Amino acid sequence: MPLIREREELPDGDFLDLDWAGPEGETGRPADADGSPIVLVLHGLEGSSNSHYARGLLARVHAEGWTGVLMHFRGCSGEPNRLPRGYHSGDTGDLAYVVSLLRARHPGRPLAVVGYSLGGNVLLKWLGETGQSAPVDCAVAVSVPFDLAAAARRLERGFSRFYQWWLMRSLARRVREKVARGILPEAFAAHARARDFRTFDDLVTAPLHGFAGADDYYARSSCRHYLGGIRVPTLVLHALDDPFLSPAAVPGHDEIPPTVTLEVYRGGGHVGFVAGPWPWQAQWWLEGRITAFIAARVTRPESSPARVRAPDRPAPSAPPGSRPRGCARR
Repeated sequence: MPLIREREELPDGDFLDLDWAGPEGETGRPADADGSPIVLVLHGLEGSSNSHYARGLLARVHAEGWTGVLMHFRGCSGEPNRLPRGYHSGDTGDLAYVVSLLRARHPGRPLAVVGYSLGGNVLLKWLGETGQSAPVDCAVAVSVPFDLAAAARRLERGFSRFYQWWLMRSLARRVREKVARGILPEAFAAHARARDFRTFDDLVTAPLHGFAGADDYYARSSCRHYLGGIRVPTLVLHALDDPFLSPAAVPGHDEIPPTVTLEVYRGGGHVGFVAGPWPWQAQWWLEGRITAFIAARVTRPESSPARVRAPDRPAPSAPPGSRPRGCARR
């Protein structure tokens, strides 16, 4: 499925790259005639429109006859961003900018936002910050690191260290490239040799983005503190075997407002949720669950603004053996 890239110049002199999928005009922007929804996708840490989950959802959105657009966080589209700062788990400014841009261009079309992992944390934090005034029709967040400090600790244990190693390599390459281009001071090349997230966030993420240190960054950026302010119909999908977060870090019922449906499954991993009886006949259950939730919110005029309830037992399309636990029911 071909994607059309659009570069958006930002007020601070930096840029964001958007990748479009779906019916488009000469500019790569969707036509508004049919009133079908636009789905804005936010990728995870060091992700892009090439990430398997992003490609999968964009393809499903296209198949539905809708328009998908992925927002690359700064520096994630294949070219370093221009400023020393980059992106981080609590930065909601660029999301707010792109949502405003889409609303201004396409005022008559429904707008949904889907965030994965880091992108899910950014999305839920922004929804909590904006509350009733959030200019979107619905949202979905998948495999969210609700508590960033807890996630950093989890990634230092067991097999989860493999994910930390892989991601740290990618982050280090990004920092070294910006040092080589003269965007960052030489001292950051040494900081990039950090072997764990907490050290990297203390030496790189925090000073580049105005935090006092890793602890300050985690405390102010974790979306768990903002969940209670969400007023937009929102679906949150999580698995207890997610290697990025221990089950204890999943929010409790008292933290979830009536507008949010939290579906927690025994299995699903990190942005996984693959169904099907055999590995060679995998069914990508996640994309179907996401688009079904969006369709119920934006394509049926008679549907109420209340959330979709999670099933008492797994729906036929749910991953086998992955019974929902802790789903919000109010």
